[in-house]
Amino acid sequence: MICPPSVPTCRRPGPNPASVHRDQFDFQCLERRTGGQRRERMSRARTVLWLSPTLRSVLSLYRARFMEGQPQGPPNSAAMENGTEPDGEERPPGFQETTITEGAARIVFPNANEVFYNPVQEFNRDLTCAVITEFARIQLAARVAAVKVPGEKDVQKVVVDLSEPKEDKAELKEGANLALEDQPRTAAVGEICEEGLRVLEGLAASGLRSIRFAREVPGLRSVVANDASARAVDLMRRNVQLNEVAHLVQPSQADARMLMYQHQKASERFDVIDLDPYGSPASFLDAAVQAVSEGGLLCVTCTDMAVLAGNSGETCYSKYGAMALKSRACHEMALRTVLHSLDLRANCYQRFVVPLLSISADFYVRVFVRVFTGQAKVKASASKQALVFQCVGCGAFHLQRLGKASAASGGRLKFSAACGPPVAPECEHCGQRHQLGGPMWAEPLHDLEFVGRVLEAVSANPGRFHTAERIRGVLSVITEELPDVPLYYTLDQLSSTIHCNTPSLLQLRSALLHAGFRVSLSHACKNAVKTDAPSSTLWDIMRCWEKECPVKRERLSESSPAFRILSVEPRLQANFTIRDDANPSSRQRGLKRFQANPEANWGPRPRARPGGKAAGETVEERRRLLQNKRKEPVEDPAERAAWLKTFPCKRFKEGTCQQGGQCCYSHSPPSPKATAEATPTDCPEAPSQNPAEPGAATGPGTE
Repeated sequence: MICPPSVPTCRRPGPNPASVHRDQFDFQCLERRTGGQRRERMSRARTVLWLSPTLRSVLSLYRARFMEGQPQGPPNSAAMENGTEPDGEERPPGFQETTITEGAARIVFPNANEVFYNPVQEFNRDLTCAVITEFARIQLAARVAAVKVPGEKDVQKVVVDLSEPKEDKAELKEGANLALEDQPRTAAVGEICEEGLRVLEGLAASGLRSIRFAREVPGLRSVVANDASARAVDLMRRNVQLNEVAHLVQPSQADARMLMYQHQKASERFDVIDLDPYGSPASFLDAAVQAVSEGGLLCVTCTDMAVLAGNSGETCYSKYGAMALKSRACHEMALRTVLHSLDLRANCYQRFVVPLLSISADFYVRVFVRVFTGQAKVKASASKQALVFQCVGCGAFHLQRLGKASAASGGRLKFSAACGPPVAPECEHCGQRHQLGGPMWAEPLHDLEFVGRVLEAVSANPGRFHTAERIRGVLSVITEELPDVPLYYTLDQLSSTIHCNTPSLLQLRSALLHAGFRVSLSHACKNAVKTDAPSSTLWDIMRCWEKECPVKRERLSESSPAFRILSVEPRLQANFTIRDDANPSSRQRGLKRFQANPEANWGPRPRARPGGKAAGETVEERRRLLQNKRKEPVEDPAERAAWLKTFPCKRFKEGTCQQGGQCCYSHSPPSPKATAEATPTDCPEAPSQNPAEPGAATGPGTE
């Protein structure tokens, strides 16, 4: 007999649960979640229960019978804030929680780092709500339903002419009644729409994003808030009841990949899938492109920017199937790498992606794509990808498409392999070699029509989002970008290569416009110069600028890129007179385009850990303690010895240090606070009798 959880009168007598056979389960013990061994047994038991339909059905039956006699009613908000479960279960002593309000949602969040929450991502969540709202308008318009958002003005007006006769008024009234019957149904916020969207948040954590969807996005049929952590799901259930959205939001505990794989059938797919993991989403993309419906919306966030920005090209290839390069345009290259990875995985199932909006902000990138099915369109995917040849000296880059699409008879397209490479073994400007990166997405990053709709909706209802001002600024810059020009140069990159003074942004943009080329900014970089001008034209303009602000040639090495570039006379005469159209509209209006960091340590938060500690003063003290630890210490032996004694000995903690009192690290029993702050280091050999002897290994910082 299997005992139902949370039933104190149904505990089975017998031996200690730790000695019971693995196939037997003590659910009362599993619900306690205290101690590392009990959490491990709980995880193993939950996995077996998930794999066993019979046990799941029995467990559900017991829970249903137990809840039949329980009183039903609205949740007690005050009890939740004080750390009390809705069913009356008290939290452990010392358990502290914080109530956070964001948008229309109000969530309870533990102070300990057990469930991940990052307030920096409010811009991400606001933008996602705005995008899904406009996507719902498009989808429900085809299903004869309208979307109503709080705060938006009703543009439909009824005009009545009072001078008409009574007979005409009666006919007009009958016609108006018929017109009202033909009007589409309205989908409001917080209501279940039978023709609405089915949304999945694969990694919901506290459930904040899903709750905001339910309270701010109209036209939804259901929202599945999933997480693999039992603590996260418990917190999610409390927050769902606190915000009274249980009719829309369905908490789920499962592996996000398995959950999406179980919804591959066309009738069970989700209209919107949101993936916002801690780090890389690479392991979820294959399941996501199969679980999203035809024309559905896939929202993906990547926070592993060190990998996508070129710090580890081999790691980027293993995750996304592309080599990332260190470049000034690394943030846009990161966006194109993620889009390439999504399209590559979708192509395996005769599907392809169409980007709606791609954002690089703060410490992450965010892409919104629609997924379609079509064998003919999949054939064109190779021609949408490109390799990047980038010079290591001057930074000039060239793109090489992987495939070629050419027009054939009958209006058809003929696909073939592309010809290349587009560059010589050495750079034509500075004589340096090229690095090869990619493949990456070479088509437009955004659907400008869709971006315009989102921008118009946010501008018309600025009070809807707390970050509406920033959303307006970023989307305005996106509408000004050149859609058919991949990557960009930066103003400081061009000037530092030839060691000259930096021209103003308006001067360089004006010179390109006078030369007959297009130029724009990029939302990914403040000093970006995105232009369809070839690299030779850019260097000719910089040569002309150098003549106005001369560089001391005698200080340049003959093998340096600056010397080789400046040794060639320009083939065009640049005009740096400021043009009116050189100043973009978003800059003239003073929109918030590139937000400065509003607080210290603005960036990713620590990963959530079971039984995690509060991420407050302890983190700051740890950073202060470990700062400059790897740098060369002071040369004075006495100060050096005192400095090393501030770090605990790792081998002493393990009981393997043989140095005793001669060890250069501390053997003092660490206090609980010191253990949380300090990182133990390896214990080296005993120092020599002469610590000041050159080459003596006395601690970290020496080789």
